[in-house]
Amino acid sequence: MRLFGTNGIREVVGGTLDARFVTDIVGAVAEVHEGKGTAIVGTDARTSSPALGRIAAGTLAMAGMDVLELGILPTPAIQYNVPRLHASFAVVITASHNPPEFNGIKGIAADGLEFPRELEERVEAAYAARRGRTVDFARVGTITPVPDGASRYVDGILSCVNVDRIRQRKLRVLVDCGNGTSTVSSPLLLQKLGVRYVALNATFDGTFPGHLSEPTEANVAGTVRTVTAVGADFGVVHDGDADRSVFIDEKGRYIPGEKMLALFAREAVRAHPGGLVVTPVTSSDAVAEVIAPFGGSVLFTRVGSPVVARAMQEHKAVMGGEENGGLIFADHQLARDGAVTLAKVSEILATTGQPLSELIDSLPPYHLVKEKVACPVPLRAKLLDAVPGLLDADSGGEVTRIDGVKVRTSKGWVLVRPSGTEPLCRIFAESRDRAVAEELARGTARRVASLVEDLERESLARA
Repeated sequence: MRLFGTNGIREVVGGTLDARFVTDIVGAVAEVHEGKGTAIVGTDARTSSPALGRIAAGTLAMAGMDVLELGILPTPAIQYNVPRLHASFAVVITASHNPPEFNGIKGIAADGLEFPRELEERVEAAYAARRGRTVDFARVGTITPVPDGASRYVDGILSCVNVDRIRQRKLRVLVDCGNGTSTVSSPLLLQKLGVRYVALNATFDGTFPGHLSEPTEANVAGTVRTVTAVGADFGVVHDGDADRSVFIDEKGRYIPGEKMLALFAREAVRAHPGGLVVTPVTSSDAVAEVIAPFGGSVLFTRVGSPVVARAMQEHKAVMGGEENGGLIFADHQLARDGAVTLAKVSEILATTGQPLSELIDSLPPYHLVKEKVACPVPLRAKLLDAVPGLLDADSGGEVTRIDGVKVRTSKGWVLVRPSGTEPLCRIFAESRDRAVAEELARGTARRVASLVEDLERESLARA
């Protein structure tokens, strides 16, 4: 039974995700940990999160564990607190950037990293067997609110950037909290960095009235326009649980996540010559290109921040992250972290004296285009088997199967991979020519959609 996707469990509230489901999953987590130690519970700001968080905390206490309630916090803030509060694990109630009708459950291990897949499998097995844990009245655990989780997290970020240099730069920043968890952390961080800021959507609202929680260019168009209107040095937008950040330069240009990854990879390896950067197969070729002059190398992984973070830990990488704005800085913590990314951007601008637009324009001109095609889960295996033929891989293009199927051509590369959270396939295409990248992505999407239709007809005929 596969419940955990690439980044936790996410379901529609009132459907699969109800009180019983949360009780059973969290009970399974407690069972796998044998009810030992202290557990942390934290949530995002969705309408259902406080209720589901209390169910999770009560379930853990009834399993005999003492529980520390951190309340509404960014996911990376909860991760930062886990080892510092000496907890055995944390349960985070969040659906990250998903639409408001969703919520989810994420597990954080004692070291602050997300549960590895083998631990998720043990939880899934315990859930399937309905192996929960309940103790008698004398051994029920305590539930204690912990109000200083945000300040502890922000102070940790301040310790890994040059605060004095940032203060001297006298930056002006537009921060869009997206009505999510960064409301409690990013304005506080900017205050402590001495940065003047304008805040948008800086109140909790799980219906996301400002804009949808995923900070795509289309979703944050209003914020993009506001950056130049207020004369900001840059703008930053967080997703719902603030483990991601996207940026807008002082000219009002939305900066794709893969370009920010390349920028930070270059700075990290410049500071640590010969360093390793870890990133999924979805990432831009620009990453390898910009770190090569400093002796850097890239390790490509499957998609998902848990995979990237643990690979960074194993191989002692200096930097990691994904092309979606989720960046991981080894000098802070091995977790995607939107607030530390904000602080690091401020530091780069303060150190170089350059505007963000110039830094971005100094990167190699790659263009990454994304599409998606509906694909029922039972058809995924046959679809992936056929992808090399669809993409003319037999003509000599390199084929990589780390996650999905990635084919290189003389024009660029294309990747087709099944989503870990939805019944669809995601398509990524990159080229130095934007028009070529768009045609690679759209042409592949058309061919994949046609193949899915053929496979569905075959399936119906056999039935």
